Amino acid sequence: MSTATLTLRVPAEIKDQLDRLADATHRTKSYLAGEAIRQYLDLEAWQVGEIQQAIKEADAGDFASTEEVAAIVKKYAG
Repeated sequence: MSTATLTLRVPAEIKDQLDRLADATHRTKSYLAGEAIRQYLDLEAWQVGEIQQAIKEADAGDFASTEEVAAIVKKYAG
């Protein structure tokens, strides 16, 4: 896998936490930062995809019926 350099500024507290975690896990700060960014991007991409799908469903008029909503409320409300 090819890599690229990314320079960014973070609060000193974040850098200190990253330093401690790198020491504790015997991983490089670069690896840990890359993993954190990858996980964030995966989560955000999933969320954006879900929102886009929900918008398509709403635009198509695909909503839950009153009965379906009541059944879910009953299931979780006890």
